[in-house]
Amino acid sequence: MTGGLKDGETDEEFLHSPFIRKQGNIYKPNNKDMDNDSLNEKTMEDVHTKEIDLVNRDPKHINDDVVKVDFEDVIAEPAGTYSFDGVWKASFTTFTVTKYWCYRLLTALVGIPLALIWAVVPCVKSYLIEIHCVSRVYSICVHTFCDPLFEAMGKCFSSIRIRLTKEV
Repeated sequence: MTGGLKDGETDEEFLHSPFIRKQGNIYKPNNKDMDNDSLNEKTMEDVHTKEIDLVNRDPKHINDDVVKVDFEDVIAEPAGTYSFDGVWKASFTTFTVTKYWCYRLLTALVGIPLALIWAVVPCVKSYLIEIHCVSRVYSICVHTFCDPLFEAMGKCFSSIRIRLTKEV
C-alpha cells in the first residue's frame, strides 16, 4: 500500500487522516498552501474553481447605468409637513423589506429557470449539430425508397372515382 504514498507519509497517516485538498478549495483555488511547482504546471485557470466574490457581485460594473431606486427616491415629505416618526420608520422598513424580498423571490423563481435554460440550450444546439448528419442520411433514404412507392400508389389510386347517389 506504500506505492501511492508520498515521501514522509505512512500507511497509518493515510488511513486515519481525512482527505485534504492541498490545491485549495472550490472558492479559493490559489491558496498560499499551493506549491510553486503546481502553479507553474497549471498555466490555465480552471473555470470551475474560479474564486467567487460574495461581497462585490458586480466587479465589472455592468449595472452602473441601471436605475437604482432607494426609499428617498420614491417617498419624500416637503419641509414643514412631516408625518409621525413611527409612520416614517414603518414606511421605510416596509419599502426596504418589500424591495429586498421581492428581488430575492423573483430571482429564485425566474433566475434559476433562466440559468437552467442558459445551460441547456447550448447542449441542445450541440445535439442538433451532431444529429444533422444522421438526419441527412435518413432524409436521403426516405426520398430514395419511400417517395417512389408513394408516387406509384398515388398514381394507382388517382383513377378511382367515387360517386354517391341518394335514392328516394
